[in-house]
Amino acid sequence: MLETLYQWFWWDKLWLPAELSWADLEDKDGRVYAKASHLYVTVPYAFSFLLVRYLFERWIATPLAVSGGIRHRVHLKVEHNPILENYYSTHSKNPLQADINGLSKKSSLPVRQIERWFRRRRRQDHPGVLKKFREASWRFVFYLSAFIGGIAALYDKEWLYDSRQVWTGYPKQSMLDSQYWYYILEMSFYGCLLCSIAFDVKRKDFKEQIIHHLATLVLLSFSWCANFIRMGTLVMLVHDASDILLESAKLFNYAKWEKTSHGLFVAFAIVFMVTRLIIFPFWLIHCTWVYPVHHYPAYFGYYFFNVMLVVLLFLHIFWAYLIFRMIRKFLFGTLTRDERSDNEEEEEQESSLTEDGDVQQHKPFNELSRDAASEKNGCFGLSPPENTCLSRLCHELGSV
Repeated sequence: MLETLYQWFWWDKLWLPAELSWADLEDKDGRVYAKASHLYVTVPYAFSFLLVRYLFERWIATPLAVSGGIRHRVHLKVEHNPILENYYSTHSKNPLQADINGLSKKSSLPVRQIERWFRRRRRQDHPGVLKKFREASWRFVFYLSAFIGGIAALYDKEWLYDSRQVWTGYPKQSMLDSQYWYYILEMSFYGCLLCSIAFDVKRKDFKEQIIHHLATLVLLSFSWCANFIRMGTLVMLVHDASDILLESAKLFNYAKWEKTSHGLFVAFAIVFMVTRLIIFPFWLIHCTWVYPVHHYPAYFGYYFFNVMLVVLLFLHIFWAYLIFRMIRKFLFGTLTRDERSDNEEEEEQESSLTEDGDVQQHKPFNELSRDAASEKNGCFGLSPPENTCLSRLCHELGSV
């Protein structure tokens, strides 16, 4: 049974044009071709990336964050309450008012105290800025290194400038050392991201991130085995271009460099739209959809590869929608929270205001006046670096 499935899976008619077979991709005449067995090395490399990331975040990212004034914020643990903890763990982190009333009767605690307990409990689980800074710095370093490496590997290749050359001589296109390492390291990194996504800062697009990583790994693996390596390198290069600006904008936001972060975010939005919504569909997908049939009749691998590219395109459109919505809210002064993050940041601010309400009531009149003036000034007031608009924008810069 397994042997039959294995033979069916590697049936050359699924992966290659009808008149070709795996025998045509055997190393000979000085040509070296990609093999599926080469991909096994990405598994230990992915775990090696996890170790490198741990060392990087501990010995480089953390001191860098501290030097930028970012500290680890320790939330006080809430008083243990078995009834509330059980509800929090098994039912919901945000109970409805009717549930709160029921919990109040069951635990013999006032409603206000239960609301405060849930706010503090959610805040206790909320990751701090230092954790976000470490994650962003790790991704920034890799994306920057990968992009520079991609440029070094492709700058002198004719298919970078003329997409028709991607299919010249296909599939008898010898694999270069630069292509090998570009692929292996990128796939290992995405494998690392897939392994760590459950422990990283969780955002609203958690499911989309998993789909993105899986689609990327499937796309790269298939293109490797079917010798679509030239197109695969172009796809990776296009994706890395905007990710660099995204992660750098996040870093400067966390460090309160607001103007720099604004400029980088504008650059990121422009590059994202150009690379993901223009170059990717109208250059790369067009190249894989139109040109191959000039050389060979359409086959399963041709359709499968294009479907995976379209899946990535739909994810790009989804993220572009979030970016446009965030920009609109920011420009018109209605940006209040991360379109892609959980609501914890906003809840933390609201809970702080609620819990400090008694203090506000006892402030002198002149202090309350200054607070009201500061709130009225909003984004465009001459406020100090703790500008709330910038702190809100910080949470918009998720990974795409």
